[in-house]
Amino acid sequence: MVSYKDLGLVNSRHMFEAAMKGGYAIPAYNFNNMEQMQAIIQACVETKSPVILQVSKGARNYADKYILRNMARGAVEYAKELGCEIPIVLHLDHGPNFEVAKDCIDNGFSSVMIDGSALPYDENVAVTKQVVDYAHKYDVTVEAELGVLGGVEDDVSAEESKYTKPEEVIDFTSKTGCDSLAISIGTSHGRCKFTPEQCTRREDGTLVPPPLAFDVLEAIEKKLPGFPIVLHGSSSVPQKYVKEIEKYGGKVPNSVGIPEEQLRKAAKSAVCKINVDSDGRLAMTAAIRRIFTEQPDVFDPRLYLGPAREELKKMYADKNVHVFGSAGHAFD
Repeated sequence: MVSYKDLGLVNSRHMFEAAMKGGYAIPAYNFNNMEQMQAIIQACVETKSPVILQVSKGARNYADKYILRNMARGAVEYAKELGCEIPIVLHLDHGPNFEVAKDCIDNGFSSVMIDGSALPYDENVAVTKQVVDYAHKYDVTVEAELGVLGGVEDDVSAEESKYTKPEEVIDFTSKTGCDSLAISIGTSHGRCKFTPEQCTRREDGTLVPPPLAFDVLEAIEKKLPGFPIVLHGSSSVPQKYVKEIEKYGGKVPNSVGIPEEQLRKAAKSAVCKINVDSDGRLAMTAAIRRIFTEQPDVFDPRLYLGPAREELKKMYADKNVHVFGSAGHAFD
């Protein structure tokens, strides 16, 4: 077994306490490869932000769990090299069962999510408690989920979302002992978070999504005062990247995300972790498509992955400052 403490990582407990007191959210960015990891660390060092490096089951299959573990170790050393030892969490995103969560804990993860949200309530409680009991032996924090987010991302998919029921949250958290709770208030996985029919359309054709259910969030906060809340499916899907992808031959129709002003409002509440994946994919794809079109002779991966990494870093740094409000809070 490899402890996350030997890798220089931290768990999310103190991060979340500080975020709730400070009125900001910790950015949780998914990564699959070296360039994404570098961009995340560069952005968070530059803005002096704490960060959660997220790995899905699909990312583990793609990059190999041992390589990812050592990439996290490298991220810690990279931050030091860049001049700022920001706190870094390595987190399993949407763990599908106890076995995957245990394997992550045994291989250096400092935080895991067990997603039993699609199971019957009692089964969700049971598998979450099983993960919590094992994780807490090693001081690993556990995120659970109540409610169902719509959309598709890696191996996670649901045709429709179901809001978290505020009347269930006290019972669930007390029975499971989880450290944070992912809730459903209208966010969704993927780049198409809402159908065109769910949105209103401006004169310029821009789709405006419906607002998040802040009344549900407020009801949950009243039931669980001071308890860390998590938002999944919170990419804002920047239209500049959507337009650039389509300009250079891509097809990403009906792409619409969560407005940044709503995410900033959420970050000032008990929401202390906000997940972003699709925005990173869009930013990198836009940069790579532009280079392939404008410089068709380029075949050195460094010449298109390098600019993609830089675009990703700029976007994440901007989110830390203007959306999550985490900039400057690395040492809270």
